[in-house]
Amino acid sequence: MPSSVHLETTRPLRTWLRALSTTSSVRSYSYADTLPNLRIGSHTRVIFQGFTGKQATANARDSMAWGTKIVGGVTPGRTGEHLGLPILPTVRRAMELLKPDATGIYVAAHQAVAAIEEAIEAEVPLIVAVAEHIPLHDMLRIMSILKTQSTSRLVGANSPGIISAVGRCRIGFQPLPCFSPGSIGIIAKSGTLSYETVASTTRAGLGQSLCIGVGGDIVPGTDLREALSVLESDPDTAAIALIGEIGGSGEMDAASWINEYHSRTSLPKPIVGLVAGADEARGHIMGHAGAFTAVGEPDANAKIAALKNAGVTMINHPAKFGAALRARLVAAGETTLVSQTVKSNNNNNNNNNNNRSSFGVRSTTTTTTQRRPFHMAPRGGRRPQRTGTPSLGAAAALAAATPSASASASASAGVGHQQRRQIYLSEDKCMDMLRAAGQINCGAYSGHGERRLLAISIDRSARSPCIIAAPVAAPAIEQSSTTQDAKKFPFDFRRGGPDELAVERIASHLRLSNKGSAVDSLRRVIRGLVDIFYRNEAFLLATHVVERLGEIKVVGARFGFDDAAFSSGGRQGHLQELRDASAQDDPELAVAKKSGIVYIKLAGDGTIGTLVNGAGLAMNTVDALEQAGGKAANFLDTGGKATSETVKESFGLILRDSRVRVIFVNIFGGLTLGDMIARGVILAFKELSPRVPIVVRIRGTNEEEGQRLIAESGLPLHAFDDFEEAAAKAIELSRVDQTRL
Repeated sequence: MPSSVHLETTRPLRTWLRALSTTSSVRSYSYADTLPNLRIGSHTRVIFQGFTGKQATANARDSMAWGTKIVGGVTPGRTGEHLGLPILPTVRRAMELLKPDATGIYVAAHQAVAAIEEAIEAEVPLIVAVAEHIPLHDMLRIMSILKTQSTSRLVGANSPGIISAVGRCRIGFQPLPCFSPGSIGIIAKSGTLSYETVASTTRAGLGQSLCIGVGGDIVPGTDLREALSVLESDPDTAAIALIGEIGGSGEMDAASWINEYHSRTSLPKPIVGLVAGADEARGHIMGHAGAFTAVGEPDANAKIAALKNAGVTMINHPAKFGAALRARLVAAGETTLVSQTVKSNNNNNNNNNNNRSSFGVRSTTTTTTQRRPFHMAPRGGRRPQRTGTPSLGAAAALAAATPSASASASASAGVGHQQRRQIYLSEDKCMDMLRAAGQINCGAYSGHGERRLLAISIDRSARSPCIIAAPVAAPAIEQSSTTQDAKKFPFDFRRGGPDELAVERIASHLRLSNKGSAVDSLRRVIRGLVDIFYRNEAFLLATHVVERLGEIKVVGARFGFDDAAFSSGGRQGHLQELRDASAQDDPELAVAKKSGIVYIKLAGDGTIGTLVNGAGLAMNTVDALEQAGGKAANFLDTGGKATSETVKESFGLILRDSRVRVIFVNIFGGLTLGDMIARGVILAFKELSPRVPIVVRIRGTNEEEGQRLIAESGLPLHAFDDFEEAAAKAIELSRVDQTRL
C-alpha cells in the first residue's frame, strides 16, 4: 500500500471517501451512462465556474452573442450579478437555483481539480475543463471518482471544449468565426487541428454538427471511442472527422469500435481520419501533456494502419477534410444532404455579421437522392434530452478555490506559458530511490540472466495506473517503448497497487522460473515501485530486472515524474534538485520556456525550420513535410496565445540552428489572429535580418488582413494560403544552400 506521504498529498476529498463508504450497489453505476450528456444544443443551460474572471467574462460574452444559453455562474464567496446574470457562491447552490445542464470551468490549473470535484459532488451532468498542466495524479484521482458514479460526464482537461454548431452552444474557447451549422461531427485531441478541420468543412459546404474536443491530456474525461459512440446516434451528424495523435491507444480502441460499428450497421456514417506525430521526437512531449509514446503504446503509423484497416479514409493534413468527407458522402449517395447543407451555410454566411474571416462555400448540384434515413434538425434545433440515470447522491458543496477576477486568462483557458511536464532522474538516483523503498536488490547487470521489463505507467484506455511487464526487454532502458510482448495490468488508483492475483499473473507473464521465492521477491519490487509512484507522483517507473537464484534484481532504471505537480500544484519540490543534470535545458530550451514556446530540435539533417501555432498542427506540419519530400529541423509550437513578440522569439530560436535553409511559417488562426502573426513575422524580419528565405501560410481568423500585411510589407516573403503550395515552396527552397548564393 502507498505510504502516509502519499495519503497526505493525494488522498481524495469527500466525493471519493463517500464512494468508498457506499454499499456494493455502487458497482451497478457506469460512467458510460453519462454519454448522453454530451448531446448539447440550444436547450443546454450552461454555468461558468470562475465566472467573474477575465477569461470567463470574455468567453461568456462571445458565447451568449452566438446563442449559447448561459444562465449564470459561480465565484466562491460571492453573490450578485455579472453580465446581467446571477453569481452564486457554490456549484451546489447554482444547481438548486439555475438548474444547469453543463458547467464550463475557466480556472487556472492549480484550481481546476477542486472545481471539477465540486461540480461532480453537485451532480452537474456535463463538466468541461479546458485548463492545461493539471497534475497527472490529480486527474487519475478525478477519473477514479467519476468511475463510481453515473451522473456527471467530463470533457477535458487540456481541451478546447465541446460545441454544437447546429444548436449554437459553445462550452470551451473554440474560435466561433470558423463554425457553421451542418452535418459533420468532429472528434479531436488537438484544438488547432480541429479548427482547421472546421474551416475545411465549412469551405466544402458541409458545416458542423457536434464537435467534441477530447483534448491532449494523458487521461481525458472522454476519449475518442466514447465520442464516436455519441456521434453514431447523433441525428444531426452525417459523417465524422476523427483527429488523433501520438500517445496512448485511443486510436486503436477507436479502430476496434469502428470495425464493430461497420459489422452491425448496413449504412454506417463515413469517417475520415488524421493522426499527427508520425515523425515524433522520441523521448519528448510534443506539446500536449499526453503527446508522447510510452511503454507498450503504438506509434502514429500503427494507429494510421489500424484506422485504414477499419475503413477510415486517412488524410495527412486537416485542410483536406472537407473534400474527403464530401467525396465519402457523395459515394454513399448523400448528395441531397450535401446540397441542403450548402444552401443552409450560404444563408448563414450571408447573415453572420460577426464572422471576422472569409470561409467561402461552394455550391453543389443535386444529382441523386439520399439513401440512408437521416434527420436534418433545423438550425438551433433541440437535441434529445438526457435520460435519468442513477445518482451519486447529494453532498455538501466544497468550498474549493476557484479563480479570482484577476486569474490569468491564458492559464484558465489552458494556453500560454508552457511548462516542462517531465522530470527524469539519472539511473544512480533511481537505484537509490529503490533501495530506500526497502529490501530491493539493485546493481549493475552482470551479463547473466534474461533482462525483463517491469514498469509502472498509465493505461490510458483504462484511465488508471498499470504495471507493465515483458519477459524480454529492449537492449537499453531508454528504449523501453520499443519492447515487444509488453502487457499491461491496470489497477484502480484508489487501491494503491495491484492485488495478489495480479502479482501472480505478472510473475507468470515474466516467465519466472522459481514461482516461490521469486514471486515473493517480485512482490517486494512491485511494492517499492508503487510506493515511489504515489509518493513522488510519477508517470513512468521503468526497470530492467533479472532472476538470479530465486531473487529479483533490478539492473536498470529510468524514472519520470510529472513536473506539473510542482509547477501547478506546489508539490514535489524535492524532485527539482534531483533532476538529471545531463537532461538540463540547453540555452535554446531556456529561451523557449521563458517565452512560452515549445521547441524541440529534431535529430538528423532537417533543413526546414518550422514555426506553427498549436501542438497538433506543429506535429502534423513536420509529418506533412516529410511525406512531401522535405525534412523539418524542429518542432515549434508558439503556444495558443502567441504574440508578435513570441513570433519574433521563435524566429530567433530557429535561426540558431545552422542547418536551417528556409523558415516555414504555418499558421491557422483560431485563438491566434492571422494579422498578429503577420506583424510578428514582419517584426522578426526587420529586427533579425534573416539570411534564409521565409515561406508564410496564414489561414483562419483574420487571414485576409494577415495576408494583406505580408503582401504589402515590401519584404521578400513567400506568401500562400494553400498548405500544399506553401510546403512545396519551402521544400524547393530548402534544397538550395543559401550560403553559396
